Amino acid sequence: MRSLLLLLAASTSLLAQGAPPAGARGARGTAGEPPAAATGTGTGAAAAAPAARQDSAAVRAANTARRADEEAPAVTKHTLKGVADFRYTATTGMMPIRNDQSGETEGNIFYVAYTKDGANPATRPVTFVFNGGPGSSTVWLHMGAFGPKMVKLNADGTNPPPPASYVDNEHTLLDQTDLVFLDPVGTGYSRATSVANGPKFWGLDEDMRSVAEFIRMYLSRNLRWPSPKFIAGESYGTTRAAHLSGYLTDTGISLNGVMLISAVLNFENSRPHRGNDIAYVGFFPSFALTAYYHKKAAPELQRLPIGEFARQAEQFASGEYAAALMKGAALTAAEREAMVTKVARFTGMPEQVVSDGDLRLELGRFSTELLRTQRRMSGRLDSRFTAYMQDPLAGRTTFDPSDASIRETFTPVLNDYVRRELNYKNDNIYYILGGGIGRWRYEEGAYPNVVPSIERAWAKNPDMHVYFAMGYYDMATPYWAVQYTIDHMILDPAVRQSRIHVSHFEAGHMMYIEAASMKKMRADLRAFIDAAVPGR
Repeated sequence: MRSLLLLLAASTSLLAQGAPPAGARGARGTAGEPPAAATGTGTGAAAAAPAARQDSAAVRAANTARRADEEAPAVTKHTLKGVADFRYTATTGMMPIRNDQSGETEGNIFYVAYTKDGANPATRPVTFVFNGGPGSSTVWLHMGAFGPKMVKLNADGTNPPPPASYVDNEHTLLDQTDLVFLDPVGTGYSRATSVANGPKFWGLDEDMRSVAEFIRMYLSRNLRWPSPKFIAGESYGTTRAAHLSGYLTDTGISLNGVMLISAVLNFENSRPHRGNDIAYVGFFPSFALTAYYHKKAAPELQRLPIGEFARQAEQFASGEYAAALMKGAALTAAEREAMVTKVARFTGMPEQVVSDGDLRLELGRFSTELLRTQRRMSGRLDSRFTAYMQDPLAGRTTFDPSDASIRETFTPVLNDYVRRELNYKNDNIYYILGGGIGRWRYEEGAYPNVVPSIERAWAKNPDMHVYFAMGYYDMATPYWAVQYTIDHMILDPAVRQSRIHVSHFEAGHMMYIEAASMKKMRADLRAFIDAAVPGR
C-alpha cells in the first residue's frame, strides 16, 4: 500500500514536483522518449554510454577498487514448503550504483534475491520486483504477495492483533521464476553515499535509470543475460516499470513480460481537478463500487450482481456522465437535476453534495460523506476499510484507514525476517514508506506520463506480455482510469489482442492481501508467465 505504492499513501510525495536540484546531472528527455546517454548520473545502463568511456582505464581501476570495499552479501539456504525437493538460495545484500565517468559509488541498492538451486540460469526466468511511492520500499510485494514468506493477515486483509508474524507463502512465484526484490535508493536500507548524491536518484528518469543499472549489474554478475526476464511493479512502481520497459529495450535488454499491479502510467487520467474532467470519469466507477460495497447505492442497483453493477457504472461514467461534464453550463436545469439524481443513486452521495460539487466528486468529501451517519470514514488505498471519524464535521480524512491497518504489521516482520532468517545485519532504519527520499523531480509543468515508453517497448519487442491487476476499491489508482489509459495506447492491433492481460479484483490497491484475490492473482500469473516464455 503501500505501493503502496503506492505506495501512494503519501500522496504529497507522489505528486511533488520541483526544479532540478542543484548539482543534478544527466540529460533528461520528455517522459517516454529514449533518454539521452547518461552524462554522469551514475545510473545509465552500460549500453547507453559510449564504449570509449566505459572502457577507460580510470573507470576500470576505480571499479576494481570499489568492489574490494563492497560488503559481502548474506547467503542462506532454504526449502520451499509444499513443493517437493524445491531448494533455493536467498542472497541478501547491496548493489553499488556507480558514476559511469568517475567510477565513484553514488548509491547502494538493497536487494533480496531468491534463486532455485540446480536450475539452468539460461532457461530459468528471473523477475525484478519493486513497489512505488515514490518513497516506498518493496516489502509489500516481497512479503505480501510474491516472496516465499508472507506477513500473516486475516483472510479479508485486515491485520490480526500484535505481535505480527509471517508464514510460508503458498502463492509465491518462486516455483516459476527466480525473484529479485529491490529497494530503490532512499527506500528500505538503500542509501545514497552522500547527501549531495541523493537528488541524483530522486526523479522520474533518475530513479528509472538507477534501477536499470541495478538490473544490468545483476544480470552481469550472476550470468543471467540469457534468462527470460520479467519486471513487476506496484503503484508508482508501475510507472517505473513501464518507463523501464522502453529504456531497457533501447539498451538491449528485452523483456518477456511486465506485471503492473494497481497501475498509474498517465497521471492526468487519475488526478481530478477543475479543467481535467476525464479524471472525474475515471474515479466514478470506484466511487460507485465503494457505495455498493457499503450498501449505500440505490436499492434497485444494490440488488445487482457486482459484475453487472460495475458494468452499468462504467457505461454511465463514460457515457451520460462524461457528456454532462463536457456540456458544463450548457446543461439545462432539467438535465442537471436528472444528472444529480443519477450520480447520487450510484454513489450514495446526498444530492445536495453532488449539486454543490457541480456533479464532480472529490475523494476527501466522498470518503467522509459516505458513512457520515455512522461517524466513519472510508479508506483510500482500499475503500472497504473504515475508521472512526474523530471530527464528525470533517470534509476530508485525517489518515487512511487502509494504510493504518497494515503498516504496523509489515514493519516489524521485515526487520525480524532479514535478520533472523536471511542473516543480514543492518542497523539503519528500514524506510518502509517515506522518510528516506527528498523532493521528487518530474518534468516541469506536465503530468508524468510514461505511456510512450511502453508503447516504444512494444513497437520494438511485440512479443512482450503485460499484465494489469486492478482493484475495484482502489482510490489511489482507480481502475477505470487505468482502462482509459490502456484503451488510448498506440499499439499494433495484434499486440493489443494477444499481449495485454487485464484482471479485476474485489479488493483495493493491494488486492493480494485479500486471500481470495491472491489466489486468483496467482492463477492469472501462472498462465501469464507460461504464455510469455515460449516452450515452458
